[in-house]
Amino acid sequence: MLFEEYKLKNLVLRNRVVMAPMTRNQSPGGIPTDDVISYYARRAKAEVGLIITEGIEVSHKASSAYPNVPRLDTNEAREGWKKVVDGIKNNNGAVIAQLWHCGGFRKLGMQPNPEVPGYTASGLVKPGKKVAHEMTIKDIKETIDAYASDAKICQDLGFDGVEIHGAHGYLIHQFLSPHANRRNDIYGGSEENRMRFAVEIAEEVRSKWPLNKPLFVRLSVEDDAGWGPDENVRLSRVLKSKGIDVIDCSSGGIRGAPVVSAGPVGYGYQVPYAEKLKKEALIQTMAVGLIVHADQAEEILQSGRADLIAIAREAMQNPNWPLDAAQKLNASAPYALMPSPYEYWLEKRAKQVETLIPSTHTEGINIRPSD
Repeated sequence: MLFEEYKLKNLVLRNRVVMAPMTRNQSPGGIPTDDVISYYARRAKAEVGLIITEGIEVSHKASSAYPNVPRLDTNEAREGWKKVVDGIKNNNGAVIAQLWHCGGFRKLGMQPNPEVPGYTASGLVKPGKKVAHEMTIKDIKETIDAYASDAKICQDLGFDGVEIHGAHGYLIHQFLSPHANRRNDIYGGSEENRMRFAVEIAEEVRSKWPLNKPLFVRLSVEDDAGWGPDENVRLSRVLKSKGIDVIDCSSGGIRGAPVVSAGPVGYGYQVPYAEKLKKEALIQTMAVGLIVHADQAEEILQSGRADLIAIAREAMQNPNWPLDAAQKLNASAPYALMPSPYEYWLEKRAKQVETLIPSTHTEGINIRPSD
């Protein structure tokens, strides 16, 4: 299943391998550099089915909290992203832009607007004293509009989809959390009200995004702070009704990561979250979190626990992970995934030495070497 085509709306992925979003801090002034362009093109060339970009700061004055993170609000930044998109498409890949607002993680003095503090639902990032600006209704509407406007920019740049980052303690998660959201208006209090900000962002982004292209939302399915799997099932049902196609299932954020309730961090420790949302919210899900072996990824799909497999740091360590995985799963013509000159030489070597084990070969988690 891992190397079968997969259809998301009108987008046909060449396989179910996804590169997860990973912040890299390689875009001075918010502008993707040549390094960023080549980094993504390299993974697309190695047959990653879908690439989700590192977080792109929403075009809002308080969205930034870290240096050298890419943006969309200048011509130079948009030109950089157009080169990224073209580099991926030229290698027959697909790419989704992750839109990100850091909320209360921002501090005074941070660029590009040093006079602007962090913005949160109630001035809180986690339980305790206020450390940021409590957003007004006007602030909330401006932020929602920023997400929608940036989605339109992403469409113009040729992105295949958009992911709304609603996890890891950042702004949307701060609204969802009963500990970080202490408002007493329509955006706080009840679970429905705390969901409202996320739901309205999804609605507005969908209104600017073609119906035949997919939308993802990344959620912390468990944060060990009152926002857990059952709450996320209910939210995912609402998001699906608003046009969201896939939930990217992560965890942690308000009290830190990894969450204690998940138990010891090990292979696929977040997969149960993807399975729960898939089965109870009846929405497509993406599993992520220490998925590093080909047989492990295949088993998750075969058992119906998720629809897509996201690899993160493993894609940093081994850009050729899909090619390696295809060989280990005995996919038909695995070397056909390679550029033609590589395909010829690797196939020739394989025929000459049938017992050859590539240097990247390690046993999977379900396959153990015989004694």
